[in-house]
Amino acid sequence: MAKRRSPKKSKKKFIILFALAALFVAGAWVGYLDVTVRARFEGKRWALPARVYARPLELYPGLSLRPADLTAELALLGYRESSHPKEPGTYRRRNRALDLVTRPFVFGDGPQDAVSLTVEFDDRGVSALIDRGENGSVHLVRLDPALIGGIYPGKNEDRVLVQLNEVPQHLIDALVAVEDHRFYSHYGIDPRGIARAIIATASGDSVQGGSTLTQQLVKNFYLSAERTVKRKLTEMVMAVLLEIHYSKDEILETYLNEVYLGQDGNRAIHGFGLAAPFFFDKPLSQLSIPEAALLVGMLKGPGYYSPRSHPKRALKRRNLALAEMAEAGFIDDGQLGSVQTAPLGVVDRPPRGTSPYPAFLNLVHRQLQRDYRDEDLRSEGLQIFTTLDPRVQRAAEGALSKRLAALEKGRRMKAKTLQGALLVTSTQNAEVQAVVGGRDPRFEGFNRALDALRPIGSLVKPVVYLTALQHPQSYTLATRLDDSPLVLQQPGTDDWAPQNYDKEFHGQVPLRTALAHSYNVSTVRLGLELGVPQVMANLRRLGVDRDLPEYASSLLGANALSPLEVTQIYQTIASGGFRTPLSTIREVLTAEGESLQRYPLNVEQTIDGAPLYLLTVAMQEVVREGTARQLGKFLPMPLDTAGKTGTTDDFRDSWFAGFTGDRLAVVWVGRDDNKPTGLTGAAGAMTVWGDMMAGLDPEPLILPELEHIEAVWIDQVSGLRSDRGCRDAIELPFIAGSAPTESAPCAQRSLGKSLKGVFERIFGK
Repeated sequence: MAKRRSPKKSKKKFIILFALAALFVAGAWVGYLDVTVRARFEGKRWALPARVYARPLELYPGLSLRPADLTAELALLGYRESSHPKEPGTYRRRNRALDLVTRPFVFGDGPQDAVSLTVEFDDRGVSALIDRGENGSVHLVRLDPALIGGIYPGKNEDRVLVQLNEVPQHLIDALVAVEDHRFYSHYGIDPRGIARAIIATASGDSVQGGSTLTQQLVKNFYLSAERTVKRKLTEMVMAVLLEIHYSKDEILETYLNEVYLGQDGNRAIHGFGLAAPFFFDKPLSQLSIPEAALLVGMLKGPGYYSPRSHPKRALKRRNLALAEMAEAGFIDDGQLGSVQTAPLGVVDRPPRGTSPYPAFLNLVHRQLQRDYRDEDLRSEGLQIFTTLDPRVQRAAEGALSKRLAALEKGRRMKAKTLQGALLVTSTQNAEVQAVVGGRDPRFEGFNRALDALRPIGSLVKPVVYLTALQHPQSYTLATRLDDSPLVLQQPGTDDWAPQNYDKEFHGQVPLRTALAHSYNVSTVRLGLELGVPQVMANLRRLGVDRDLPEYASSLLGANALSPLEVTQIYQTIASGGFRTPLSTIREVLTAEGESLQRYPLNVEQTIDGAPLYLLTVAMQEVVREGTARQLGKFLPMPLDTAGKTGTTDDFRDSWFAGFTGDRLAVVWVGRDDNKPTGLTGAAGAMTVWGDMMAGLDPEPLILPELEHIEAVWIDQVSGLRSDRGCRDAIELPFIAGSAPTESAPCAQRSLGKSLKGVFERIFGK
């Protein structure tokens, strides 16, 4: 007969097996947590956003810069006005001079120390730079560049990593006093601290919490914010594991870089390294005791204790933190009295994080994506130095906003009916200095400068005339074109009869006059003689990458392009036929400041310089006496600006593209719903262009001397050679060998020219 197993023994065995199973599960769970802790802590801890900077302002004697412009630049950089500027980032303006102390900065070519400087001005701009430290003149000083935005990780977290040796001791003291008295003696959890926190919370006398710094780090770094027993138990186990594997200094440094301390729009401010400049506009190493205590006090509730939104609440919380520091022995009673009476010291406007120039940053991001993965741009902490000129951007934004409002008021339109876009580049190197994507420059939505495809109208005409001037034996600036009625008949389509803007025909007109006055009929006749495919081929050589239809209407700008594409076309024209891709990036550095990539000029001559020289002369005539002659109300005529107006059917689109000696700008004005605006290129876009350029002191456009260009006096009536003293004579450039050989009789001399000739014969030239 089998023995029956004792119930007590069976129960004991079950308990042992259950305990062993539970121990195995717990061990596996702890092992899993251990792997998780080490993998994250030893790997890449944070995704660091790319930081995007404007061009650094270079000061030198002779720079065309007004004191107000420099002051505006310093304001953008966050420099503070001071009666005695001694600290980096401070300045003082006095009469025709400005004293400032620059900030140190690490550029791609090496670090630059702070400089105590006096900038002296005269009527033309900067007249001298004086190093106040060495009491001597200097030739060049480079200001630190303005931070204009970032390319952020998915959660929009932003931080500036700091090492523990960069953190002031009083910040660490404040952190230990307020958050974890026994940080340097516990092993991740502090039973005594938990008990003390319960008592302190009940009495309401303390700012201490129950969790250690290590537990807080675990919660922020690894876990969700849910409040459950399981999460709390997991937090405690992971805290102990963290303490087993890593030193106190490693844990503390990670904590200092991880904690959340505020919000800037949709950008989250993490870590004390970023919080210091965000709230006090100074590096972490320069924080005072009360400033450090304020940041530590905010940890309990960054929104609730925000010094910008709730200054009284923040002040009370800071002083409580200072009292805890005194109780812990980090400051004495004498210090406590003085630091508790100190003001908060928070700057009114935080340094910019989310970009104030979203349209420009959008273009930067697109150009970076050619060379970098989006994941790297959002996580590797790259430093991107761009071509944005804040002074030019400010002028562009102001001109577009002001003019659109004035145009609506003058034409009794509903407010905010009109939209616009504007790009500005350097004619020398194709660097993009400003981008405005709409009348609200801070709007991060549809970027009209890059993505609005609109018919370009008469902006295509210079390409037609360039194509003609490439055949100097057939076409010159003096060649007569036919501006008589034209009816184009093509199978399968309606007859097309282009009309001029003034509804008149002008007979035989010089080529340069047809362009200056933007005659449609003579342009179409010329384009058909040359062949539409030849004109479109030139458009591609000038910089258009997309395939465009080759219709007769293309000769009048029926094809749609973006303002960015138009800018590339005119950039090649302004540079004398050298095609240089528009660029927004100068250099990319790693997070450690090492040069990763430079963006040198990529120049290719796609159009011969001689015909472009003639075209530019004709475009200068557009401004002197053609459709853009009203530009003289904005800019002095000696600038010899070259430009072209553009107007599309039913006045839906108003364009102007023009360049001076140093800058090119393209402006579009229209409506998002594509309804007529009633604006020609001259009445709309050109006024924006003129307003902007008037505030930038542009350089005159001086054409270089070309070996194959000769100047010849021509009779304006007949187009034949003439004597320079004749009344209708005008001096025009010709490609060598293409000028008329036949001379016209000089029926009448100009009185002024005749007298000039007499004086020259008597007294010499």
